[in-house]
Amino acid sequence: MTAATLKTERHLVIVLGATGDLMKRKLLPVLYNLTEGGASFHLLAMARSKELNDDSYRAQAVEAMVQFGKLDAGKAAQWAKTSLSYGALGAGTAADFRALRTRIEQIEREKNLPGNRIFYLSLPPETFPKTISGLGEAGLHRSATGWSRLVIEKPFGTDLSTAQSLNDLVHRHFDEAQVYRIDHYLGKETVQNLVAFRFGNAIFESLWNRDRIESVEVTVAESLGVEKRAGYYDQAGALRDMMQNHLTQLITIAALEVPARFDARAIRHEKEKVLRSIVPYSPGDVVFGQYTAGESEGKKVPGYLEEDGVRKDSRTETFVAMNLRINNWRWQGVPFLVRTGKRMPRRESKIVVNFRRAPVAMFDFNDESVMSNRLSIRLQPEEGFALDFGAKVPGDGFVLKQQRFQFNYKDAYGELPDSYQTLLYDVMQGDQTLFVHADEVESSWRLYAPLLEEPPELQPYAAGTWGPQAAQDMFAKSSAR
Repeated sequence: MTAATLKTERHLVIVLGATGDLMKRKLLPVLYNLTEGGASFHLLAMARSKELNDDSYRAQAVEAMVQFGKLDAGKAAQWAKTSLSYGALGAGTAADFRALRTRIEQIEREKNLPGNRIFYLSLPPETFPKTISGLGEAGLHRSATGWSRLVIEKPFGTDLSTAQSLNDLVHRHFDEAQVYRIDHYLGKETVQNLVAFRFGNAIFESLWNRDRIESVEVTVAESLGVEKRAGYYDQAGALRDMMQNHLTQLITIAALEVPARFDARAIRHEKEKVLRSIVPYSPGDVVFGQYTAGESEGKKVPGYLEEDGVRKDSRTETFVAMNLRINNWRWQGVPFLVRTGKRMPRRESKIVVNFRRAPVAMFDFNDESVMSNRLSIRLQPEEGFALDFGAKVPGDGFVLKQQRFQFNYKDAYGELPDSYQTLLYDVMQGDQTLFVHADEVESSWRLYAPLLEEPPELQPYAAGTWGPQAAQDMFAKSSAR
C-alpha cells in the first residue's frame, strides 16, 4: 500500500476509547498513513473526558503520532486539523449515545459524507456489551444512506459461555456481515503470504500432508514479562491471552484445506473445519508453566510472582505448550506442537514444518539431528521464509551438511506495513477475509474449555529459557528434531 494507491468510499471512522494506549501507539499513526495512501475518511475520536475538546485532543494526538509513529510534527498537526474531531461520550448512558448520533450526523453534514461509518471499539473487554447495546439502541447499527461496520478487539469473551453471550448480543443489533473481530496476527504479511505460499506454489502444496510432513511447530514467544499489564494478565493468563486467539488462528491457516475460492466465506469455512477436526487431548499433551527469576537479554529479572500487580499466590500460567492432533484425511497422525510464553530467550513468532526423513540414509550427515528438511515461516521479527536442505561437503566421500535457502521480506520489499494498517484498510473495503467469524470464536473456546475448567499443575521455568523441561521433552519426542 503505497502513497495515493488506496481507494475507499468516503466514510467516518468513530473510535470509542480514543485516549487509550492502542489509539496512541497504533491507530493514530496507522490512520494517518492510510490517509496519506489515499483512503478517504474523517476520524471522530470518542472518550469519556468532557475536559478535552477538538484542539486539546488534537495536540495530544500529534504528540502520540510523533512519538510512536515517528511522523513529522508539522504534517501530523495539519492532518489532525483537517481530518480529526473529538467527542465526549461521558458515562455511556442512552442519552450519551443519542448525543453521539447527533454529533455523527453533524460531522457528516459538515464534511459532506455519505453516511458510511466504522465503529472501532478500542475499549476494555468488560465495556463491550454496554457499548454495543448503546450503539444499537441509538440506531447507530444502521445507516439510512450508507453502511455501518463494527470492529471489536480481542479478547472476545473469556470462555465459551461469555463468547456465546457476546455473539448473541452483537447479532441482536448487527448482522455478521457488519462485524470485524480483529486479531492483529492475521494482518501480518507473512501470515497472509502463508496462504499464497501454499496455494500459489504447487511444489509445496503437493507436499503439504501426512505423507510428507512429520510435525508442525507453532511458536509465539515473548521476551518481556507482564510489564504494565498485570491487572489484566493475572486474570487472563497465556491460554486466554495468546493460545485461544493468535496461535489457534495460525494453526487453522497452516492446516486448512484448499478453499473453493479466495474470499472471506470460503476461507472462514475451511478454518472452521480445522477447528472441528481437532481431537480431544490427553493430560500428557498439555504443559502449563509460570516463570521464576532468571536472566533475560543479559539482565536479571524477577519471577512472575514478584512482578508489580501480580497476586503473590497467583496460579496464572505464563506459558502453555500443547500437542494437538487434527483428525482429517490430510493431517491424521501429524502432531501440531504449539507453545507460547513470556520471558522466553527471545521474541519470535514462527511456524516450522518438519518434513519426513528419507526412509534410507544413503549418505553420512555431519549431524544426525539435521537430517530432515524443514521449512521455517518467520512471522516476526525478520519476516520471511527459510528452507533447510542437505548439501554435499566438498572433499572425498558423500558427507552432507545442512544449508539454507532464505527469503527476507525487508530485503525484497522494504519495510512492511503495520498489521493494523492492513486490517483497517480491509474494514474500509468491506473485506472480512482476515477477520474472525463468530463460529470460529466459539469453536476455539470450546476446544480449550477443559483446560479452563481443570487447568494442569503449573510447572516452573526460569526466565530466559524455553519453558518447563516437560514441554521441551514433549516437543523433542514428537518432532522430527
